[in-house]
Amino acid sequence: MGSGGVGKSAITVRFINGSYLEWYDPTIEDSYRKQFSVDNQPCLLEILDTAGIDQYLTLNDMFIRESEGFVLVFSLCQRDTFEEIIRTYEAIRRIKLPEGNQIVPLVIVGNKSDLIDEREFDTTEGEKLAMEWKCSYYETSAVSKP
Repeated sequence: MGSGGVGKSAITVRFINGSYLEWYDPTIEDSYRKQFSVDNQPCLLEILDTAGIDQYLTLNDMFIRESEGFVLVFSLCQRDTFEEIIRTYEAIRRIKLPEGNQIVPLVIVGNKSDLIDEREFDTTEGEKLAMEWKCSYYETSAVSKP
């Protein structure tokens, strides 16, 4: 989940089949499956790639209710997209944990690490937020797949 244009679909496609999407086509909802092994056990991962546009926020509430884990993606080149994942996290907690106190399974991903000259975000900010939310923080690029 994250703002439109941050690379959610590009990261997902890179993960699923190793290729990079050259074009941007705003997503409403796409679903992907990938089978792999975790701790020598077969695992089927189902990924729901959600819209990043405000008109689909009611769909996002439904996705949140039905999901078991979250990848919150922002662009390292657009500070406002980082603020958006904070709002998304608050919505996830409101929907999934109405009483508070529990931890939601999620990771934070700063995308577009290949665009060094356009970067508006320092790594330590992501690491600090991840510590606060008790989750992991990663920086990546769907283009160069680091």
